[in-house]
Amino acid sequence: MRRRRPAAGCPLPQAGLGGRPFLLLGGDPALLPPDLEDHSWEEAWPRMDGWKRWLTVTGMGHPGFTDWPVLGDQAGYPHPETPLSGTRAQQITRAYVGDLLDRHLKGLPAPRLDGPTTADPEVVFQRR
Repeated sequence: MRRRRPAAGCPLPQAGLGGRPFLLLGGDPALLPPDLEDHSWEEAWPRMDGWKRWLTVTGMGHPGFTDWPVLGDQAGYPHPETPLSGTRAQQITRAYVGDLLDRHLKGLPAPRLDGPTTADPEVVFQRR
């Protein structure tokens, strides 16, 4: 029997987000434990009623969004759940979050958010 991950802390309101932009940037689904199902993003997706992107990063586990892989690279101890290097994980996270802020707070172009790029082959566009 597959266990299901409990819903994340704060579910989205049924009325949506009032048109606000939302970026789901997650780790590689292939790196999730096989007995753990998480449907929270699928359930929340329809209520994200503004600009939205759902991206995953191949080779990046959940710890890839923390300092652990970067420090692990420096110490010669890579995180076993994040085969992608800490440096690359940090570059991707900074680039996509930075582009989200540039586009929606500063009104600047952010073509990286429009679709897959050869510069970031690890980034998979799940939904737009």
